[in-house]
Amino acid sequence: MTESCVFCRIERGELPSDRVYEDDRVIAFRDINPQAPVHVLIIPRKHIASLADLTPGDTELAGHMLRVAQQLAEQLGIRETGYRVLTNCGRDGGQVVFHLHFHLVGGKPLGRFA
Repeated sequence: MTESCVFCRIERGELPSDRVYEDDRVIAFRDINPQAPVHVLIIPRKHIASLADLTPGDTELAGHMLRVAQQLAEQLGIRETGYRVLTNCGRDGGQVVFHLHFHLVGGKPLGRFA
């Protein structure tokens, strides 16, 4: 964890969030600037800056994050119609908060991703 990381602060409860899931490894909360009717961020409790910073020891955690995305898609009613799970990696990849997070987005037609 880092003191200034906004997602670490959310994880510690220092900043408010609309949590939809949490366990001992991850938390998930609604994005404050949603791009679709369902837009949830899934973050590990462990501070990892980005996908590029995963280590072999984080393999199980990354898999767990994807499994949580799958469960939330079911819970939030977008499993059948479809959804997108994505992560931005690095500045050129559009990453703004440097704490690994997956976006779960759905609830409307998202179109093709080029």
